[in-house]
Amino acid sequence: MKTFFGSLLGSFLGAIIGLIIIFFIIIGMFIGLAKSVKTQSVQAVSSNSILEIKLNHTIRERTPENPFNFGFDDNTTIRETSGLNDIIACIRNASTDTKIKGIYLDLSDIPAGISTLQTIRKELQDFKTSGKFIIAYGIGYSQKSYYLASVADKIYLYPEGEIFLKGIAAELLFYKKALDKLGIQVQVFRHGRFKSFVEPYILDKMSPDNKIQLRGLLTSIWDNMLSDIAVSRRLTVSAINGMADSLSINSAKEALNYKLVDSLLYPDQVKEDLKKMGSTSGDNSFVGVDEYRRSFSTNNLSSGKIAVIYANGDISQGQGDDETIGSTRISKAIQDARLDANVKAIVLRVNSPGGDGIASDIIWREVALAKKAKPVIVSMGDYAASGGYYISCAATEIVAEPTTITGSIGVFGLLPNAKGLLEDKLGITFDTVSTNTHSAAPSLCYPLEPREAMVLQNAIEDFYHNFLTKVADGRNMTVAQVDSIGQGRVWSGEQARKIGLVDTLGSMKVAIAIAAKKANITSYSIEELPQQINPLQKFLNSISDEATEVFLKERFGSIYKPIEDITKLGNIKGVQARIPYDINIQ
Repeated sequence: MKTFFGSLLGSFLGAIIGLIIIFFIIIGMFIGLAKSVKTQSVQAVSSNSILEIKLNHTIRERTPENPFNFGFDDNTTIRETSGLNDIIACIRNASTDTKIKGIYLDLSDIPAGISTLQTIRKELQDFKTSGKFIIAYGIGYSQKSYYLASVADKIYLYPEGEIFLKGIAAELLFYKKALDKLGIQVQVFRHGRFKSFVEPYILDKMSPDNKIQLRGLLTSIWDNMLSDIAVSRRLTVSAINGMADSLSINSAKEALNYKLVDSLLYPDQVKEDLKKMGSTSGDNSFVGVDEYRRSFSTNNLSSGKIAVIYANGDISQGQGDDETIGSTRISKAIQDARLDANVKAIVLRVNSPGGDGIASDIIWREVALAKKAKPVIVSMGDYAASGGYYISCAATEIVAEPTTITGSIGVFGLLPNAKGLLEDKLGITFDTVSTNTHSAAPSLCYPLEPREAMVLQNAIEDFYHNFLTKVADGRNMTVAQVDSIGQGRVWSGEQARKIGLVDTLGSMKVAIAIAAKKANITSYSIEELPQQINPLQKFLNSISDEATEVFLKERFGSIYKPIEDITKLGNIKGVQARIPYDINIQ
């Protein structure tokens, strides 16, 4: 009886707490909406304003709908949330806005890929043709933030800050020895000598082929960064490489001596300098990206439209969401754009390391159908590799940033065998009853028999040949030519253009311009697809997963990544077209 009443009381309290949480969520949404309406109704940019760009938040492809980003009073700081689309729109609008006198880049480390920063940097470079100033300031600069800062007319650094210039590297984790100790054998099926996603589970170091492709990729990305920095700072690439090799820039004074920065200033001195340049009268004359974006409209009343379809994240079957590519949701968006007579061209924005092979093929089919009806231009972001390239290859034309990571034309499958762990380590045994010889295959409890392994490898070979054929058809190449640059090898956008996997180097602005030209239209509006998921629904769906992730990261710290990777091993199902690693440039 005590247990019954205890359970009843627990359920009652749980329901009450749940209702309280929902109540505050709804109140928060209404406050956020009211705040938003209030801001939009009274928002006006004053004369002599300076656009302040802070990139200390995760930069998504487009600004997420977020009803929780509000303050309870006008003095509360609202965290910037603008996506790449709105950051670019603000810079572009500011170049012709007479109320904006210049741009202030408030930089530290930036949680974004190098291609995303390259896109922003190019837009800032175009902004400079307006004759307005760009000033950059940082307490300290990472290599990524300095790369962006280098476009500025003046770069200021905190007197005790630093620029840790050292070059870029890829450091991979290998789990074979750990899996051996656990008694887990990973059975691998792949095609592509460079398809190195499987290596951490079967080797204890990089294969020679993997080192070759990584060295070429990193060198291409680093050379692009240095070339842009050298031009802006009137230095030579060899001089900057010399600084990196010798670790010469170990203090703010050294950064000044080597002409990487123009002055060493405290924040108040920077603000005073900006006041003089912009003829401002105080902090109220600084306008943030989120705030500025609400002050102007990019709507075009033209009936002709270019549909920009965002395919962002890992590729999987099903609906997906704004941060993952669900084959059903993205295919529907492409189909809708194809059937809409007002849509004259499609720009498919791909930022994906790949994923499920079947899901990739489903999306490829819709791209191929759309191409027959109207121009389809792919714009590649930080990644458009493996499955990300698969869904791109049927396009009319492909545009990538020089630092985009693409290619990786190859496939693989993984099947863990945990028999050793279960029997030898945990003392768990198992038995099976089946109707046919291979009814239980594939199983985590048994190693594959030769016939079963052959069937799985044949599936990999068939899918790889299918991948080659579709790339060959889309790129007007032979299967043999694609195979010679395939085999799972990753390429930078610049490398990919030279070998025929990419047509043009540039940002999404370039892709949209190409789409308009091919559609023979000069006036058009942009329609962004698919529609973003309702933020409350997204919040409720993800709160449990996010809480778990935060808890694990806090509890396990630096070893969270290998735990996450090994956990994902058990979730990989079917043929995969996925890039082997994330490149995180510091």
